[in-house]
Amino acid sequence: MEAVTSPLPDEPSAPRLRRIAHLDMDAFFASVELLRYPQLKGLAVVIGGGRRKVDELLHQTPDGEGLREPHFIPVADFPLLKDYVGRGVITTATYAARHFGVGSAMGMMKAAKLCPQAIVLPVDFDEVRRFSRLFKSTITDIAPVMQDRGVDEVYIDFTDVPGGQREGGRVLARLIQKSIFDVTGLTCSIGVAPNRLLAKMASEFNKPNGISIVYEDDLETKIWPLNVRKINGIGPKAGEKLATLGIQTIGQLAAQDPQWLIERFGKSSGAWMHRVAWGRDDSPVVTESEPVSMSRETTFDRDLHAVRDKAELGRIFTDLCERVAGDLQRKGYVGKTIGIKLRYDDFRIATRDQTLDRYTQDAATIRRTAGLCLKRVPLDQKLRLLGVRVGTLEREGEVPDGPPEPRAPRAREADPHTRPLF
Repeated sequence: MEAVTSPLPDEPSAPRLRRIAHLDMDAFFASVELLRYPQLKGLAVVIGGGRRKVDELLHQTPDGEGLREPHFIPVADFPLLKDYVGRGVITTATYAARHFGVGSAMGMMKAAKLCPQAIVLPVDFDEVRRFSRLFKSTITDIAPVMQDRGVDEVYIDFTDVPGGQREGGRVLARLIQKSIFDVTGLTCSIGVAPNRLLAKMASEFNKPNGISIVYEDDLETKIWPLNVRKINGIGPKAGEKLATLGIQTIGQLAAQDPQWLIERFGKSSGAWMHRVAWGRDDSPVVTESEPVSMSRETTFDRDLHAVRDKAELGRIFTDLCERVAGDLQRKGYVGKTIGIKLRYDDFRIATRDQTLDRYTQDAATIRRTAGLCLKRVPLDQKLRLLGVRVGTLEREGEVPDGPPEPRAPRAREADPHTRPLF
């Protein structure tokens, strides 16, 4: 990587263009693990599945009498994906594993058929969050207008930052890349464009550890040949419908009459599709944003039945409610819309929610209300997943219609007519 110690000043006479960057850490979860286990660099590694017990076993000496340093553990001692048994999904995979078709959100048992020789490691969320805070603080020391978009990606406004105009933003992007690598040992890919929409697409052009620059004039050559699914917001269903209409690329989408799209996708979605196909996006880089909801969910190791596994489901259900309440209390929010999410053994999903009269962050209130939501869904088949969500959030102390809901009685003290099913 080219050494850059500080961004060069922009030319005073050059017109100031809007330059927005999207920065995406390269295989972030896997890369964090490779810092711990550098002997796995270049190998197919997937992250997901169980908890850190894997590390506890790995770090023990063969006789079980002592501990060994992570970087001295032989590669042959690491667990392989072919031996994995469970219902976990992949969080991320190294690029060596991706060559076999393995990707994030894929079931690990399915991935084992594609790449059985891959090494499998669990997620270390504490370490991932630590590195996430570290790379983001490194960015804001250089370019303060940054929008957090998750644990491993951000948007950055380059427009008024020194070096943000030079070579379309490449000079500043190189500085940020080098600074993040110096501080964390991790690489990232950056796309710089006139807006967030194009910047996100550009960050995928040259992975890993790449920089891609897009100007307005590049729309036809760099953006229009891409598949419509590359547009952030066009999901599988919309992509399939567009394909049935003979629209595969962004350029084909841009060629459609806006009214034709509105007639087939609705006024809002149709107009939006035409607009983004032409690369138009005026959304700002927002340095602070309020969460819409907070949720917790878990996928079971085995399918559970509401009647036969009532006690186990009840414990899991209570734990999820307590975890959501803890998140609200820790982050200073209250909410009034309580919801549940179920995934059945045939992968169908059911959701229900109920809005309270008052805001709450109380675990018992959340559990009681979520239990009422459970009464409104069929529970005659096995479940794979259970989730609890609290929405319609407000900052604690800034509630518009009075104090939070008083703490509810525990489930065992509640009115039997409102007692949850488990």
